[in-house]
Amino acid sequence: MFVFLARRLMSGFVLVAVVGSLTFVTMSLSGTDPVRNLLGENATQEQVDARAAQLGLDRPLPERYLDWAVSAVQGDLGTSWVNNASVSQVIGQRLPVSLSLVIASTLVTALVSVALGIAAAVRKGFLDRLVQVLAVAGYALPNFWVALVLVSFFAISLRLLPATGYTPLTTDPGKWALGLVLPVAALAIGTIASTTQQVRAATVDVLEHDFVRTLRSRGLPSRSIVGVHVLRNAAGPALTVLSLQFVALLAGTVVIERVFALPGVGSMVVSSATAGDLPMVLGIVTVMVVVVVVVNLLVDVATGWLNPKVRAR
Repeated sequence: MFVFLARRLMSGFVLVAVVGSLTFVTMSLSGTDPVRNLLGENATQEQVDARAAQLGLDRPLPERYLDWAVSAVQGDLGTSWVNNASVSQVIGQRLPVSLSLVIASTLVTALVSVALGIAAAVRKGFLDRLVQVLAVAGYALPNFWVALVLVSFFAISLRLLPATGYTPLTTDPGKWALGLVLPVAALAIGTIASTTQQVRAATVDVLEHDFVRTLRSRGLPSRSIVGVHVLRNAAGPALTVLSLQFVALLAGTVVIERVFALPGVGSMVVSSATAGDLPMVLGIVTVMVVVVVVVNLLVDVATGWLNPKVRAR
């Protein structure tokens, strides 16, 4: 198990380093002038040169990258070029918003998709066809369109839920939960659709194994067979799909946070990239990759616990 975790940690470290390096080089060689974007078109060349020297942009690219990488390893992600705020502090304030949205959406996706997928695989017939039709329809609907429909109906017409805004959990847990209902629903509908199909397929495959017929021949009730043995064997593929959906949900927050005016890192990375704020973009990308690596590591551990054969790979 130690070797298994060591390999996963090493691959995660390499992924963080590669993504961070590519982001730094891509934004530095994009062909745009970040200083001109920061100061505006009316700034003189002397002002642009002075600001570039202040930001260290007059130094060679490898030297600037090495300074950033060393500081990042030590936990210092730099200072924003736009407002001179600490990148680490800004991310620390905004990351809980995005993680609340993504984790809640993942949990809802897991609960609903597992229930629907297993029910469709076991009962088949009309329920199976209905679940597949709903899954295709849900997957085809853009999440921003779903968000607008939910806001129009539940927030504007019925006035049951807030349309925009975010209340921290520590301030008011009730308002925090109500504020997440609509954005979580908008994010989860599409992921539920695709995950349900994967859970159904994995369950159908397990139900065809010989050990299931053996358990049935011994007189075990169907509920026990499905709830314990089938679910355990189908959980590995389901966890893999959920880890991929987690990454997709992180990307989906960029749009959803804009629609619901949520102060998360998704909306922040868009505005920072538009302004050419390299330290902020690098910091957000690096932190999000670390989050993905941690989630994948947890999924690998859970999969290895469910299926010891995975640990031997």
